[in-house]
Amino acid sequence: MLANNYFKEDPDYKPRVELFCSNGKYERANFDPGARLGRPDYPGFWGQPKMEVMVRIDGSHDHKGWNWEAGRFLSMDKGTIRGAIGAQVFNAEVRTRTGYKIAEFSPAGLNLDEVRHACDLTPHKP
Repeated sequence: MLANNYFKEDPDYKPRVELFCSNGKYERANFDPGARLGRPDYPGFWGQPKMEVMVRIDGSHDHKGWNWEAGRFLSMDKGTIRGAIGAQVFNAEVRTRTGYKIAEFSPAGLNLDEVRHACDLTPHKP
């Protein structure tokens, strides 16, 4: 899923959400901002670095702690993905090296039958 906007650091690369599925089952999802992420905010339960992200799914806002992966992307939680695929509007605010940025997505055109077949994921309202 590609964002509608670009971040200043790379005007040729849109932020994106990448779903990884295998044998018809969801494995993971990554948020790739296309820009260098800021430092992680805190360690997770197992010591992995995490970054707090604010997400908007239609009219609902929430704060999530996504795993920070080498400063290049964030590992998303399954609940956020399920909310995003069924939303009209999905935004993710992350901290980059140059400050906070918001990636704006319009997932309304996503083929939900294809997502369900490939990943066994169904939409879920937040």
